[in-house]
Amino acid sequence: MISLPVHAASAPDCLPRILSMTSAEAHGSGGVRPASGWQAVTLPDIRKRPWSDLRGEVWYRIDWERGCAPGATGPPLALRVDGLVIAGEIHINDHFLWRDASLVEPLSLSWLMPRWWPLPDDLLRDGVNTIWVRVLAPEGLAQGLGTLQLGAADHIEASHLRRTWVQRTVLFLTIGLSSAMGLICLTIWCLRRAERAFGWYALMTFWWVLYLFTALALTPWPFETALAHTRLNHVSYLIYVACFCLFTWRFGGQRLPRLERWLGLVMALGLAVALFAPYPAVESVWLGAVLIFLANCLQFQFHAWRTRQPMHLLLALCYLAFLVTGMHDAYVLTHGTQEQTIWSTLTGPIAALFIGVLMGTQLVASIRRAEHFNRELQDHVAQARAELSEVLRREHQYALKHAKLQERMHLVHDLHDGLGGSLVRNMALVEQSPTPLSNERMLSLLKVLRDDLRQVIDHGSSAGVVTPATPVQWAAPLRHRFTRLFDELGVDSSWRIAKHWRIPPSTLQCLGLMRIAEEALANVIKHSRARHVQVQCVQPQADLLQLDITDDGCGFDPEAVKHAGLSVGMRSMAARAERLGGSLSVTSGPDGTTVCVTLRVELSACAEDVEGDARIS
Repeated sequence: MISLPVHAASAPDCLPRILSMTSAEAHGSGGVRPASGWQAVTLPDIRKRPWSDLRGEVWYRIDWERGCAPGATGPPLALRVDGLVIAGEIHINDHFLWRDASLVEPLSLSWLMPRWWPLPDDLLRDGVNTIWVRVLAPEGLAQGLGTLQLGAADHIEASHLRRTWVQRTVLFLTIGLSSAMGLICLTIWCLRRAERAFGWYALMTFWWVLYLFTALALTPWPFETALAHTRLNHVSYLIYVACFCLFTWRFGGQRLPRLERWLGLVMALGLAVALFAPYPAVESVWLGAVLIFLANCLQFQFHAWRTRQPMHLLLALCYLAFLVTGMHDAYVLTHGTQEQTIWSTLTGPIAALFIGVLMGTQLVASIRRAEHFNRELQDHVAQARAELSEVLRREHQYALKHAKLQERMHLVHDLHDGLGGSLVRNMALVEQSPTPLSNERMLSLLKVLRDDLRQVIDHGSSAGVVTPATPVQWAAPLRHRFTRLFDELGVDSSWRIAKHWRIPPSTLQCLGLMRIAEEALANVIKHSRARHVQVQCVQPQADLLQLDITDDGCGFDPEAVKHAGLSVGMRSMAARAERLGGSLSVTSGPDGTTVCVTLRVELSACAEDVEGDARIS
């Protein structure tokens, strides 16, 4: 409640002088002036004790005189009242001057509503005049009369405008600024939930605006009683203080879990008292909220001094102003002194703007930090990309070297298994021939070598090669070359070849299996001294192709040869089988040797011939 002392406007001549001010409690029916009990008072007079009269009615009497010399006429007079707590009516002498819209529940609310009235000359007396003020309030609520001023009408009107600015306009301006800042902060928090300080500030401004609206309201709507409206006023201030504390802690980066729990408990108790306890206890809740508000402003001074962060220091400076203003206004409101102004009404808009600018500055600082982080991230990403490019370049060089090496190995294996096998066969034929070979025979051997070389070349460009229609067609060239050689060497050979593919293998599988068979048969000729060789190619399952080459030669120790690293042919056969997606097993003993190759055949193998050729070669 804003209240000012009573006084008459000073002027040299013919202006009113206050003679006495008294008040009394009414004990009779409503509207009847008390006959006794009048006591001298000083305005503003705000009484906070519960009255014995359940009607809660108090009368004020102000006696005054014009102060004009006999026969003199002064300027037109006027009367100004800063507020009635909570509602009332005014009479000049025995004439009605004004009353509130409602003097029964729900009562009108005139505690922050300044008013002024011109005083017609026909209502005034030449001598002593009396102003009667009747003030009403529900039982238990504070009640009384604020500043009352008499003087020249033009001077009173100007004074009324100033008081309206202080008591009404400034508060509405504070509501507008706070609402705008709250909506901005709410939008920021909705878009970025991590900015919790903005969320608490938005909630804080909501309850602060509600508190100001309840203070500025002229009726208790939507409530039926002024007491319920007053409870809402205290509840909104209590929650505002709680949000104010949480906003302060979030803005300052403080983590105070125990204090927050205690704050929640105190606020819950305060809300229960504000909603359900008798009104004198509600007044203590308001006072407790003020103390919490001031204590929070004080503790943040120490926190800002410890952190020394610019944003914290600026907010601490604002809170220092809150601390001084709050202590002043709390003293004024609790002691009813004759102060002319409540400071918070004047500093409210400035404080709202300051905190809004501070929040905006923090947001800009956060954006700048994010931009700086983005620039650093871009620099690190560019550096990482450069390093990665260098690594990929080296890896590409290594891959090229490895690919060249693999191609060389493949070429060696092809020459060893194909052309090398043909050379072995022809050398064996020449060595074991009882008579020198004729030119035609040597030409035939050279043509065979040429065909084998062409087959090696075809293997390197197998995209144009197709899978033989049947296993017999696949084995025919191999059987033709080796059967003639086996016959000349006196080796009995038998061939068991399936008549049809259950699932055709790929072209590369056919070529690779051909190379493995050539190497295995060449090894029989070179090392085994066998008298019988059996070649078998079957499909025991639709997706399984198996090639077995068995001889009755002297045999060898596969493990010893493998660990000694002496057999290029065995490594070549194993590598081919692995590349074809199969496996190679070699078993050998005194009774002979068996080479078994097993391949998995897929239904889509034919469609993948070209891709597989490029992958294997």
